[in-house]
Amino acid sequence: MSSFPRRASIRLKKRSNTAILRRWRRKFYTLQQSRRHQPSFSRQHIGLSFLGSFIGISTLAYISVYSSYPLIAAPFGATAVLVFGVPDSPLAQPRNVIMGNVIGACSCVVLFHLFGDAPWVMGLAVAVTIKLMQLTRTVHPPSGAVALIGILSHASWQFILTPALCGSVLIVWLTVIFSRVVPGRPYPKHWL
Repeated sequence: MSSFPRRASIRLKKRSNTAILRRWRRKFYTLQQSRRHQPSFSRQHIGLSFLGSFIGISTLAYISVYSSYPLIAAPFGATAVLVFGVPDSPLAQPRNVIMGNVIGACSCVVLFHLFGDAPWVMGLAVAVTIKLMQLTRTVHPPSGAVALIGILSHASWQFILTPALCGSVLIVWLTVIFSRVVPGRPYPKHWL
C-alpha cells in the first residue's frame, strides 16, 4: 500500500514536468514567430553594409582623431548601423542624420559653455537635443550620444563643424554611393 502513493506522486511529477515542457515549447514557438516581423537581408546587402560601414567608420575615425574628439566615433557607429543596415528607416534619412547630429552638437556646445560639465548638464543636453529634433522632425537616435559626448569632452565651437557636420555629411555621402551599387536599395528615400 505504501508504494501506491509513491507511484501516484511520480506520475503527477511526470505530468507536471510534461505540462511545463509544453508551456516552454509554446513560448519558444511564439518567440520564433516574432522573427517574421524582423527584416531579412540578402547576402549582397549584408556584404555591402559591412564594406560601407567599414570604410565609413574608418574614415570618420580619422576625422575624429584629427579633430581631437575620438569619442565621437561611437555615435557615428550607431549612425552607420542605421544608414547601412536599415537605409529605409525614417531615422536614417539624410535630413535626420545631418540635422540631428548638428542639433546635438549645437546643444552640447551651448550648454557646456553656459553651465559646464556637471552631470545634470549632460542630462539637459540630451533632453534639449531630443526636444529640438522632435520640433524640427529630424529625430536621429545617435544624436543624443553626440550631445552627451560633447559635454564629456568639453566641446568647443569647432565641434559643430568637425566632426559633427563633416562626419554626418561624409557618412550620408558614402551611403548614397553604396546604395547606387546595390540594385533595389534606393537611398535616400527623401532628402528633406
